[in-house]
Amino acid sequence: METQTETLTPQPLPEDLKAHFDKFDLALCMSCGSCSSGCATSGAPGYEEWNTRKVLRLLALGQFQELVDHNFPWLCTGCGRCSYNCPMGIDIVPIMAHLKHLRPREKTPGTIHKGMLSNLETGNNLAIPLEDYLEGMIDLGAQMADEDCPGFYVPVDKKDADILFFPNSKEVFGDFEDQFWWWRIFYAAKENWTVPSEGWEAVDWALFSANYEGTRKLAQRKIDIMKDLNIGRMIMPDCGGGSYGCRAGLKNCIEVNEENAVDFVYLYEYLKELFEQGRIKVDKSVHAGKLHTWHDSCKHGRELDRHYGQAFFEEARWVLSQCVDDFIELQPNRAANYCCGAGGGNWPMPFEDQSAHHARFKADQLRRSKAEVIVVGCSNCRDQIMKRLPKYYPDLQYEVKYLWQIIAEALIIEPWPDDEIAKAEAEAKAQWERFGIDPEEVLNAY
Repeated sequence: METQTETLTPQPLPEDLKAHFDKFDLALCMSCGSCSSGCATSGAPGYEEWNTRKVLRLLALGQFQELVDHNFPWLCTGCGRCSYNCPMGIDIVPIMAHLKHLRPREKTPGTIHKGMLSNLETGNNLAIPLEDYLEGMIDLGAQMADEDCPGFYVPVDKKDADILFFPNSKEVFGDFEDQFWWWRIFYAAKENWTVPSEGWEAVDWALFSANYEGTRKLAQRKIDIMKDLNIGRMIMPDCGGGSYGCRAGLKNCIEVNEENAVDFVYLYEYLKELFEQGRIKVDKSVHAGKLHTWHDSCKHGRELDRHYGQAFFEEARWVLSQCVDDFIELQPNRAANYCCGAGGGNWPMPFEDQSAHHARFKADQLRRSKAEVIVVGCSNCRDQIMKRLPKYYPDLQYEVKYLWQIIAEALIIEPWPDDEIAKAEAEAKAQWERFGIDPEEVLNAY
């Protein structure tokens, strides 16, 4: 039986696209397929005939509109394993991103564009009102103070704080207790920290939809908060995409105006500092008897290294070693690690089957490790490994914990002196008065 193949005639790209894609020198592509073999998305359900190599060849032939109209680029998690494999060093991730960028915004899959617009308009992806946000901080803060952190409250818009922290809207909206982990660390370290009242969203869905202007605006908003409150450093958001988007946006803002430069610290650096400075102590016995492993986030590792010359592989392992003794590496790991399958917006986007297909290598890694606790440093990785993988690979059995959760669960919290508790309670009272909120009314309502 003869098979018919379609012959494609090379077409010139429009001048603006040619100028953009010339930066990646697609002429270097040897059509070897190394990118596709490194990409776990190859052969995804419903996209069996699509892979990264095909995308590059179509683009080289000028068939950009077919790529813009097709959903395959949206399955790209931005993990960078394609570029890591490419013998010619072609940077493929931003190529896939630009194909997303060219899609009309109203045709962006799922809700990520709407979430990005909500973030720009309301300050967070889920349009959580300021009143609900603040009342949640009061209620949860009171719970922590009543349990074992007397004097604790959530400082909001605190001027001259040393650390600015950005919450994740899904935790503010639903996974409330997940906020306790960072708060307990701040409390134990006696950190001078704050969260913003407006524009507090940690996650950058503009990065997922390749909305360059949106990413720049979200970064500029963080810069403005830093300067308005005279903050020392901000912790880069824990979401891999959020931190990477913030880093990209900051770079763009600084290129426009050098005065936009602000000081920041990645969560791994910050947590390592706390241990090294003796500001927090832990009891390792809390985690004894369970085998732990570490999942390297693509945006905190391979991609951060490629584009900014900085990768957080060893810091996370060092921090984890302060908390647990029973540890095993996933194979492969660090720069060669497999993506969880949730990156690039594939956790919230409507491609669950394809995302789970991508994760088959991650599932196999976890299965072979026999680890009982998977430790992560990214909220999308955490949700994917905790919820989606067991759904599609039901033999998998493990717990999933954030790195900061591992620390918080083992913290040795030394009681604050009475005068420090009194000072914190007075600060909290003054803060809520500034916002026109009576904490007692809020707590009685809850």
